[in-house]
Amino acid sequence: MILYILKRLYQLIPLVVGITFLSFIIVQLAPGDYLDQLRMNPQISEKTINDMVKVYGLDKPLIIQYINWLLNALRFDLGYSFSYQMPVLELIKDRLFNTLFLSVVSGLIAWLLAIPLGIVAALKPNSLVDRFIQVFSFTFMSMPGFFFAFLMLFFAVKTGLFPTGGAYSPDYEQLSLYEKILDRLWHVSLPAIVIGVGSLAGLVRLVRSTMIEQLQSDYVLFARAKGLPERDVILKHALRNTLNPFITILGFEIASLLSGSALIEIIINWPGMGMLMLDAVLSQDLYLVMGGLYIGAIMLIVGNLIADLLLAKLDPRIRQREVEGVLR
Repeated sequence: MILYILKRLYQLIPLVVGITFLSFIIVQLAPGDYLDQLRMNPQISEKTINDMVKVYGLDKPLIIQYINWLLNALRFDLGYSFSYQMPVLELIKDRLFNTLFLSVVSGLIAWLLAIPLGIVAALKPNSLVDRFIQVFSFTFMSMPGFFFAFLMLFFAVKTGLFPTGGAYSPDYEQLSLYEKILDRLWHVSLPAIVIGVGSLAGLVRLVRSTMIEQLQSDYVLFARAKGLPERDVILKHALRNTLNPFITILGFEIASLLSGSALIEIIINWPGMGMLMLDAVLSQDLYLVMGGLYIGAIMLIVGNLIADLLLAKLDPRIRQREVEGVLR
C-alpha cells in the first residue's frame, strides 16, 4: 500500500504543475495588473512603482516568473500579497480553516442524511415516503444555491435564529472551551445548511437508484435464499457495494472544498476563502490568486488519493489490482 501511495503521488506531480502553469498564464494574460492601479495614484512616483516591479520579479520573462514562483511554492512560500501587504500564506491560513470547517460540517450534514434517506426510499419504492423524498430531492436540485442562500439569509434576519455573518461572537475569547465549540457551530450553521442541503438533494437520488440496483442483483437474492436476516443483507452486502461509487464522489467533494462554498460564503458573509479570492481577482493580486489556486490543486490531489485509498479498502478486487500494477 505504501508503494501504491508513493506511485500515485509521483503521478500527480505533473497535474500540479499543469494546473498552476495554466492558471499563472491566464492571470498574467488578463489586461492590466495591480500596479496599474497604483500608477493612477499621483502620490506614488514612477520610481517607486519600478522598484516594486523589480522586487516582485515582474520585469522577468513570464516563464522565469512561473519557475521562481513554483520553486518557492514547493517550500510553501507563496509570495507577498500586493493589496494586503502581508505574506499570502498568512492570509490563506487564517481563512482556510473557516472554509474547511464550513465544508466539513456541510459535508457531514449531506452524507449523514443522504445515506439513510436514500436507503429508506430504495426499500419502499413508489411509497408515500419515497415520493416525499423524491419531491424534496428534485426541489433542491432545481433550486440554485445562491437563491436558497438568500432565502435562508432572509429567514435568519427575520427570526434571529442564526447569525448573519462572522465565524464567532465578539466575546469569543472569554468563553469556555465548550461554549466556544457551541458558538462556532452556531455561526457555521446557516451556511452549512445551505451547502449541505444542496449536496444532500443530489446524493439522495444517487443512493436511492444505486441501492435499488444492488437489491435486485444476484448476490442479494442468493444471500436472501441462504436465510440471512434482511438487516444483514441490506447493511453488510447491498449497502457495502452501494457505497463504492460514492467513495469516488467523496474524493471530488474533498477536492472542491475551497470552490464549492465560495459563492455561499460571499452571500452570507462567512470569512473564508471565497471572499478572499474574490478580492484577489478583482484587485488582480497575482500571488494571492496563485496561492489560492495552489492550495486548491493540493486539495484535488489529497481528495483523489483519499478516494482511491478508501475504495481499495472497501473493495479487495481493486486493492489486488493496484498492488499488481505497482509490482509491474
